[in-house]
Amino acid sequence: MKAHFHKVPVNTQNSFSIRHDRQANFGTTWHYHPELELHYVIQGEGVRLVGDNISNFSSGEIILLGENLPHTWRCKEEYFQQNPELAVEAIVIQFLPDCLGRYLLGLPEAYLIPKLFEKAKNGLMVTGAAREKLIPLMYAAVEATNLDRIIILLSILKILAETDEVDTIATKYHAFAQSNESDTVRINKVCSYTLTNYKKEITLEEIASISNLSVTSFCRYFKLITKKTYYDFLIEIRISHACRLLIEDKLPTEVLCFDCGFNNVSNFYRHFKKITKMTPLEYKRKYLHHNYKELIAA
Repeated sequence: MKAHFHKVPVNTQNSFSIRHDRQANFGTTWHYHPELELHYVIQGEGVRLVGDNISNFSSGEIILLGENLPHTWRCKEEYFQQNPELAVEAIVIQFLPDCLGRYLLGLPEAYLIPKLFEKAKNGLMVTGAAREKLIPLMYAAVEATNLDRIIILLSILKILAETDEVDTIATKYHAFAQSNESDTVRINKVCSYTLTNYKKEITLEEIASISNLSVTSFCRYFKLITKKTYYDFLIEIRISHACRLLIEDKLPTEVLCFDCGFNNVSNFYRHFKKITKMTPLEYKRKYLHHNYKELIAA
């Protein structure tokens, strides 16, 4: 898939970029840039492509992308058509490795930062307590000026460099990035069709025809590109939708599972536990407990 170079706009008075986006979508261009990118999804869901990885994303996700790592986010447009007052929302921090000075990375006290930047070349999903620590710092970064911007960025890098609460997203992406332009069109068709139709049954014959491939060729192609089967990908998207419905707490679990494309409750429970490592009830309780703690802290 051919990635496009993207020039990150930076104010001449600043050494790196911080922005708080709220818009219809995150764009669809498969692109890369020399800046590292810390991306916090405040609101939104869909599919993200990072290097050779295709996975679903949802609200609350924080990802660190390394320099020149191809990526894009494809949002569930139908969700926002049903909820026009909502839009995708994110805080994005983009910075060159040497944005704080060319000598910083060579300081003995900062030896963990170059290691972090190297790991980020495959993309890192931030989890656990590290993620919770980063969220208020990212909100603060949006409003910060002058030296406070530098201090906050260093605080963010300290958390990221010292934590082991990160999961690698992509493997080596060079073969994926260098494949032909038709792959871009094909993957976009598969993602768009799946995001629009995940609530109903999607057969392999159906999705293969969208890709202009035979079923055998499509299965082989999709596994090569994503390192997972198409049905695994589809189940992940359905579970992501279920997580949002559980958080909204408007429907009983026995009802919402059918709205997510599952044909029976036991099948839903099995897949939900496999992907989230929790039951739907445990997931809901964890979220409500987290919200309660935030309310008390406020």
